[in-house]
Amino acid sequence: MEDKKHGEEQLCTLEKRGNLFFLTLTGAGEHRLNPNLISSLRSALSRLQSDPSASSASALITTAHGKFFSNGFDLDWAQSSEPRLQLMSSSLRSLVHDLICLPMPTIAAVTGHASAAGMMLALSHDYVVMRRDRGFLYMSEVDIGLVIPNWFMALMRSKIGDPRARREAVMRAAKLTAEDGVRIGVVDSAHDGAEATVAAAAELGEALVARKWDGHVYAGNRRVVLREVLEAVRYDETVTKVADKAGSKL
Repeated sequence: MEDKKHGEEQLCTLEKRGNLFFLTLTGAGEHRLNPNLISSLRSALSRLQSDPSASSASALITTAHGKFFSNGFDLDWAQSSEPRLQLMSSSLRSLVHDLICLPMPTIAAVTGHASAAGMMLALSHDYVVMRRDRGFLYMSEVDIGLVIPNWFMALMRSKIGDPRARREAVMRAAKLTAEDGVRIGVVDSAHDGAEATVAAAAELGEALVARKWDGHVYAGNRRVVLREVLEAVRYDETVTKVADKAGSKL
């Protein structure tokens, strides 16, 4: 099972290995979150759910090739256009909704930098394992002159319990290493190298699959736990404000 479309650039792959589904952002680029990439990811998740085994004894691992897990929104593509920014925002919010409603445990294997919206993509998973020797979790908004959306903060509050840690991440734009992430509780484990990080994600995935949970019950409980996030992703109040600034902050 792979995300391949004849004549189109392959932006991600979906592969099933035993009980685990691996969703991989392909190529050596920054994996900027524009509607094309987000659409490919959502399409992969849709095909995953059509697999007969998807609602029982399965887990999803999301990872990426290259230096970046995702370097955030594709502000270059948006080019200060409010309609493009609205489309980009609504597409990502739909993807986050899809992940929260997915009927299986989800793990982000972060093997490179995850910045701003890219960090939100990682945090939309149930677990985050991260490469120790390369990569940061980085909320860059204050550094580039943008206001963080309310739904970003709703997701961060659900994942980072310590207000001081949220302050460091958002108000000081701290570049969090894997070890920093473990310390504040946003990363579950740190590993040496990309291969070891993905292997750790697979080991965790197999342990979760072994519990033999009903996927729909699992997703229902996740929706309760992340109710505030699901409410917040319905709207992004910042897109009109970003339109005037995006071009000068690329």
